[in-house]
Amino acid sequence: MFQILCWNVRGLNSAARCLAVHETIAATTCHIACLQETKLEAINDSLARFLGAYKLNQFVYKPAQGIRGGILLLWDDRVVDMQNPEIGRYSITSIVTVRDTAASFVLIGVYGPSRRVQKESFLRHLRQMKPTNDTRWLLQGDFNLIYRARDKNNRNLNLSLMRSFRRTLNFCELKEIHLQNRRFTWSNERRSPTLVRLDRFFCN
Repeated sequence: MFQILCWNVRGLNSAARCLAVHETIAATTCHIACLQETKLEAINDSLARFLGAYKLNQFVYKPAQGIRGGILLLWDDRVVDMQNPEIGRYSITSIVTVRDTAASFVLIGVYGPSRRVQKESFLRHLRQMKPTNDTRWLLQGDFNLIYRARDKNNRNLNLSLMRSFRRTLNFCELKEIHLQNRRFTWSNERRSPTLVRLDRFFCN
């Protein structure tokens, strides 16, 4: 069985948060972990190996800008081979080959911008990354966007952005791998919280 963990960690700039990531990964059997919103401009080998619970022994990262954003991709190179990693404006892209089966696919981990003015640029970025039609593609991460009204627990919706996201998914010929056993993935943690599903997996 081959497993991928995708998690917006809301910052790895505290020892307690790093320990929580370490313990969570240690408790799973994941072979790849894609962490978003690291809030770290630099990640060294020692920190990456600790976060990967000393079993995800390779890594590549997209630096945060100050304390905004950042993506960390960790993997176990005994199970998967990650080729040609590329750092994009909002993403990390790599060709993954599962060693036991020789199955290959393009893996893209994204962290979408929270600022409204950057969201159309992010969607253009997704469209530009669409691989050729005969390439298997897995796209996952925190998109900071929704494309259906039921993915938010109130009616404060940006319908224009929702339509743009749907058009991008259609252009890229992507289908969602649906979330199990919960409806939302993000909360603003207030007394009457806004709940939204921002974290997703898509495949072609």
